Amino acid sequence: MSTVNQVAIPKVEVMPEKHYLNDNYGIRSWLLTKDHKRIAVLYLFTITFFFFLGGLFAALIRLELLTPQGDLFQSDTYNKLFTMHGVNMIFFFLIPSVPAVLGNFLVPLMVGAKDLAFPKINLLSWYIFIAGAAFALAALVSGGVDTGWTFYTPLSSGFLKTPVVVLGVGILIAGFASIFTGLNFIVTVHRMRAPGLTWGRLPLFVWANYAASLIMVLGTPVLAITLILLVLERGFHIGIFDPKLGGDPVLFQHMFWFYSHPAVYIMILPGMGVISEIITCFSRKRVFGYTFIAFSSIAIAVFGFVVWAHHMFVAGISTYSALVFSLLSFAVAIPSAVKVFNWTATMYKGSVTLSTPMLYALGFIGLFTIGGLTGLFLAALGLDIHVHDTYFVVAHFHYVMVGGMVMAYLGGLHFWWPKMTGRLYPEAWAKMAALITFIGFNLTFFPQFILGYLGMPRRYHAYPEEFQVLNVLSSAGASVLAVGFILPLIYFLYSLRYGQVAGNNPWKATGLEWETTSPPPTHNFEETPIVTCDPYNYGDDEEVHVVK
Repeated sequence: MSTVNQVAIPKVEVMPEKHYLNDNYGIRSWLLTKDHKRIAVLYLFTITFFFFLGGLFAALIRLELLTPQGDLFQSDTYNKLFTMHGVNMIFFFLIPSVPAVLGNFLVPLMVGAKDLAFPKINLLSWYIFIAGAAFALAALVSGGVDTGWTFYTPLSSGFLKTPVVVLGVGILIAGFASIFTGLNFIVTVHRMRAPGLTWGRLPLFVWANYAASLIMVLGTPVLAITLILLVLERGFHIGIFDPKLGGDPVLFQHMFWFYSHPAVYIMILPGMGVISEIITCFSRKRVFGYTFIAFSSIAIAVFGFVVWAHHMFVAGISTYSALVFSLLSFAVAIPSAVKVFNWTATMYKGSVTLSTPMLYALGFIGLFTIGGLTGLFLAALGLDIHVHDTYFVVAHFHYVMVGGMVMAYLGGLHFWWPKMTGRLYPEAWAKMAALITFIGFNLTFFPQFILGYLGMPRRYHAYPEEFQVLNVLSSAGASVLAVGFILPLIYFLYSLRYGQVAGNNPWKATGLEWETTSPPPTHNFEETPIVTCDPYNYGDDEEVHVVK
């Protein structure tokens, strides 16, 4: 396997004269746009705000945990901090990040369509997301919620006097944005593919978003029903979940996790699609086992709906149920392992280029593998009892979501940023940011595996003094991680004005999105592309398509 420093990027003197960013200026044209690319940009700005807001809460949490006494915040305030951190990051960043930003921008381009199937519904999804976010911010400024992001009853059904209903309504509304986005992707992939673009020629990014869309459409209504029942119980004292009213709190956990565990795959599946595109491009090889990677995405979506109760091994479910869900939780690791194996095999004997997107992809593989393997610990009945509700769970979840999802999202932004903006970012700064992020992440979260195994419970703002050294190390790592996240924001904004013009295909990648200009025109393609070969023809002389 040969390694070189970076792709040779051809110099292009001028940007395209007319493209989606400069076609019809004005705020009104943006707020009423039906162009999927502009809607992706609107989502990009929105979720970036919530990412850094959630990051602010995380910084305050780590500041509190520098000392064991719990002397920076009161316990109630600390409860609100980790609740609002989780809500912001999960419902308003992680779930919409890749589908709403990269998926919105790329799926029509990758399938050779001029837009998504329902452009008006696509715009409506953004407005619905904004409405849900407004409710969440209203709950925040009204004092915050202290139930944890899981809203477990009876804490959320009436025991605590915080604006749970307002926040629940916000998440309920935002859920419809996911449903509309998933519906749009499913119909677009089925009905609007370019001539010759068969199911066996679809980019793996499209396969991943298609699988995630199935979960959005089928799973999100369950969360909506759960939140509606919670609001009814809290507002009208109907006995559904609260045992004081004759309800069953374990029922809430079943309903919540029936959506929320598949939601993990709403977050991670599109990220896996990003990694598939980056690995094959920067290895200059056909992806190894295309069919297995494509169908492993569908397998993950299916398995995701039958493993929810592994979150409930200590909640009082029967031993036999726990055994079944334990075995199913081990089984769901198989399609994920297939992807990791195939990505590794793709790189084998490839001409690997360590450009910035590839660094993020390699970081994803390493961190996601650790997150997946530690998930097997939590699927084991005996060990889960020991580490349940400890920092071991926090570390595992962040290795999957931040080490996996956020690394994939940043890798995708760096990979398609030249296509989205027509500009290149400073490569040296981007590589440094990728390395800082990787190092900072491991410094932050690996000590938490040890803390959890030693028995430190999560959600506590005070802890025994013997845990302080590892907590200080974790908080110091969070400072490094913050630098890794802030740097891309700076140089991406810098590149918009001063970045080198990218040209149509700076990475020499395959795929229909690279066959149009950078940035693309409003309607993507001047003429309908016709696909004439299989995907990822690196090293072949065949054309990706002909225009007729």
